[in-house]
Amino acid sequence: MNAIMDIVNAKDPYEKEFHQAVSEVVESVKPVLDKNPEYRHAGIMERMIEPERVIQFRIPWVDDQGVVQVNRGYRIQMNSAIGPYKGGLRFHPSVNLSILKFLAFEQVYKNALTTLPMGGGKGGSDFDPKGKSDNEVMRFCQSFMSELYRHIGPDTDVPAGDIGVGGREIGYLFGMYKKLNNQFAGILTGKSLNWGGSLIRPEATGYGAVFFAQEMLATRNESLEDKICLVSGSGNVAQYTTEKINQLGGKVVTLSDSSGYIYDEEGIDDNKLLHVMYLKNVKRGRIKEYVDQYPNAVYTPLDGADDFNPLWNHKADCAFPSATQNEINAKDAQNLTDNGVCVISEGANMPTTPDGVDIFLNNKLLYAPGKAANAGGVAVSGLEMSQNSMRIKWSRDEVEAKLKGIMHAIHLACVEAAEEYGTPGNYVNGANIAGFVKVADAMLDQGIV
Repeated sequence: MNAIMDIVNAKDPYEKEFHQAVSEVVESVKPVLDKNPEYRHAGIMERMIEPERVIQFRIPWVDDQGVVQVNRGYRIQMNSAIGPYKGGLRFHPSVNLSILKFLAFEQVYKNALTTLPMGGGKGGSDFDPKGKSDNEVMRFCQSFMSELYRHIGPDTDVPAGDIGVGGREIGYLFGMYKKLNNQFAGILTGKSLNWGGSLIRPEATGYGAVFFAQEMLATRNESLEDKICLVSGSGNVAQYTTEKINQLGGKVVTLSDSSGYIYDEEGIDDNKLLHVMYLKNVKRGRIKEYVDQYPNAVYTPLDGADDFNPLWNHKADCAFPSATQNEINAKDAQNLTDNGVCVISEGANMPTTPDGVDIFLNNKLLYAPGKAANAGGVAVSGLEMSQNSMRIKWSRDEVEAKLKGIMHAIHLACVEAAEEYGTPGNYVNGANIAGFVKVADAMLDQGIV
């Protein structure tokens, strides 16, 4: 296994996020490779870590002042062994090859866990939609799609949204694809309900993370009823994580954005959540404005010089990191453990550093990695693809029931894989092994391609 990491380090020496994602999987699947030498003989792991295709392109667009701007666009088509590439588009200044390759690599295993026939991919741009007008976002999206459309299709690659890409962006992207291809096809998920979208898709990632936490708690004969919950982020995932926790009787006391976080000891109930949705989705404001409406809450700005995030240093029962990668370091993980948190269900992708993961596992906490806990989003994207293909629309209750069933199946697959390979209760190993075996077997069947 050291040889595999040597390959990654040699070929991509500066891609630290990608190294982190690969290292976690390699460590988990070592006993699988030892038990099944045919995977080693076929070079399965060596092929999994190499994208099938990496696309990088220029995106010129004109801002409202008439100035030409230029961004970079990417699409990483990682693995198509079990279906067309599937994964989100991220528009954020931090976007680079390392981040997108880590996300695409994680997506391969996540999609395999959903039980749906989807390969893994990811894409995006270093464009920042924050502070841009609707017309600027539209012009950027149209320029982005004028290149991306060559590389996607309903049976090839079906992107979705991610950080910085919501309903507005998906609409502009879809409109340009339709114009260029003269086709109304299901080539993007997360679409608006009145032109091909699925009910529950906006809620799916957050709902799924909560359903997974509920499954873990059930193994200890507990539920989310009366549990105090810490949630980071204030975007789509955090909002619907909060909504579902409220529905199941828990209490969310934190939300955040890149500038800081709010702590509301009374709980962020449904009315307060509606205000957060207005702030973030309509006004596109900052979370600190929450305390203007609810002065009993406390806003704390984040200090970049701190070696921990104070959001994770409150007494609580459950934590739902729903912002971005590596937002929980070892000190944060220890603070969570010391403050009584027993459940961590990751709504974001790889939000916990390796040292933090070790602390959770060593303390026998119920810790669900993102590739399992946040798979609900891509699962309902898969259901949206199915509805588009069949030209039908399922009801809200039907889609939510299917989502809950998928999260139950993912939990069961993780538990069984972890037990089979000698690490019962370790959801990290369980998720990595279950996803790996499904993709590896498909790759064996299809030969060296």
